[in-house]
Amino acid sequence: MCRMSEELPAYAERVLDAAERIPPGRVMTYGDVAEWLEEGGPRQVGRVMALYGGAVPWWRVVRSDGRPLPGSERRALEHYRTESTPLRETATGEQRLDMRRARWDGRDGGSGPGGRDEAHI
Repeated sequence: MCRMSEELPAYAERVLDAAERIPPGRVMTYGDVAEWLEEGGPRQVGRVMALYGGAVPWWRVVRSDGRPLPGSERRALEHYRTESTPLRETATGEQRLDMRRARWDGRDGGSGPGGRDEAHI
C-alpha cells in the first residue's frame, strides 16, 4: 500500500486499515466498519472511501443492500467474481452481493483497534 499517514486524517487512516483487513471474498458495510472502529458512522466511512479508497480494496466496503457501488458496478463485479465473493441475482436479473454469505464480522483470530477482540460486529 502506498499511502503516507501524515497525509491522511487519522480517521481516514483507520478506515483504510479496516478495509485492508477484510479478506478476499468477504465484505463489510460502511456501518460495519464504523462500528468496528467504534467511531463515526456509515456516511463518514463512505466519505473516506470516496476520497481515499482507491488505495485499498474498496470493493470490499459496501452498501448494506448488497448493490455494487454506483458508477463502479462493472469493476466491482469483476473483483467479486475473481475473489469468489458470494453473489445473488435479483428477480430483475441484477447482480448483488449475497450479504448473508459475504458479510465479514471482523474476526480473524487477531485483535482489532486497541487490542480488543474483533468479534463484536
